[in-house]
Amino acid sequence: MKIKFLGGCNEVGRSAILVDEKIVLDYGLRPSDPPEIPLGGGTILPKSVIVSHAHLDHSGMVPSLMSTSTDMAPDVYMTSVTGDLSLLLSRDTIKVGKDQGFAFFGEEDVRRMGRHMHTVAYGKRLTLNGSVEGDYELELCNAGHIPGSSSVYLRKESENISLLYTGDIKTEESRLMESASPGDFPASDILLIESTYYGREHRNRKELEREFIDSIRETLNSGGNAIVPCFAVGRTQEIAMILHSYGLTPYIDGMGLSVYSLFKNHPSFLKNAKALSDAFRDARFVNSKRRKKALSEPSVIVTTSGMLNGGPVLYYLKKIHEDPRSKVLLTGYQIEGTNGRRLIEEGYVEADGEVVKVNSQVEQYDFSAHAGDSELKELVSRFYRNGTGIIFTVHGDNTEGFATWLREKYGCDAISPKNGEEFIIE
Repeated sequence: MKIKFLGGCNEVGRSAILVDEKIVLDYGLRPSDPPEIPLGGGTILPKSVIVSHAHLDHSGMVPSLMSTSTDMAPDVYMTSVTGDLSLLLSRDTIKVGKDQGFAFFGEEDVRRMGRHMHTVAYGKRLTLNGSVEGDYELELCNAGHIPGSSSVYLRKESENISLLYTGDIKTEESRLMESASPGDFPASDILLIESTYYGREHRNRKELEREFIDSIRETLNSGGNAIVPCFAVGRTQEIAMILHSYGLTPYIDGMGLSVYSLFKNHPSFLKNAKALSDAFRDARFVNSKRRKKALSEPSVIVTTSGMLNGGPVLYYLKKIHEDPRSKVLLTGYQIEGTNGRRLIEEGYVEADGEVVKVNSQVEQYDFSAHAGDSELKELVSRFYRNGTGIIFTVHGDNTEGFATWLREKYGCDAISPKNGEEFIIE
């Protein structure tokens, strides 16, 4: 089995792995400014694409793999909710690209992707389509990251070799999601494991929620606005549930509402569909005409984008940046090169070509949907005990550190690949 890494090595973003020159595991973009895409863009012609989940850094470039000839387009495999979300986010990427000056694919590519989608249920083993891919078996397992997220098991029958690609994984539950159950994952010869939070543990979720809520209430009591930037997929919905459970009614702006509408059609992928519906039923929704009203009173505003690289959040930052009573409460990982990272490290963002110095308070809360350090180590231990011989550490800022720890702990063949590197495993 030949594995080539096209992105996501020693970085968070643009995950892309090519197997045997025929199968792509994820094909994302890195939401920096400008966006970064996988290596070899425009030259990869896979027969099959397997998408772990619908976050842009894993799915955002899949439409670019669609050939101009419908007959040549690859088959695309994912869960049903990931399919719906991928179409929604791809069309939004086209709109954002028009505003920001990039165009990686067009509407016809998105339609073609939709025509070539195959939805896969968790735990169902199937053979990839086509005479060439008939050699490969696929199974998707719940990864616990966002609704529809999957870890990918791929077995090449002719060589009797298998791999498990975790994608983004979470083995502890949240308000939105049941946790992944690695004990139910198939054993594999090769493990490709995300490393986002290697070396860092997550705080107790209940304590984190209380601190987050206390800070928002303090902001409202002082007469300020609490701006909560969130990823549209997963984080917006969970934050709305947290606020609702503490009796706070947020304004919700951006694509999070459209994503919630899709989630409603796939309740089996949610931990508690009723709790999510209750939270959104009591929320107040904002469009461009109502944003001024949302700021006219002390309020909590949940808005995209989560890394501040576009979306309604920039409007709010430009309005409240001089107000010391207001706060920006970041809720997720901020990739290097994004406005979110600039805000944390340098205190400013770039909006519409303008540098905006933010004098409002800025806080960061680790509502991560990724496995923390101990979860990652337990996951690797489980696979190692089940016979995994080769481990690749990907999707993280310290993948080499993780690989070194694995070699020292288990004496196994642990590798931190570089983008562009290729490995042949027999």
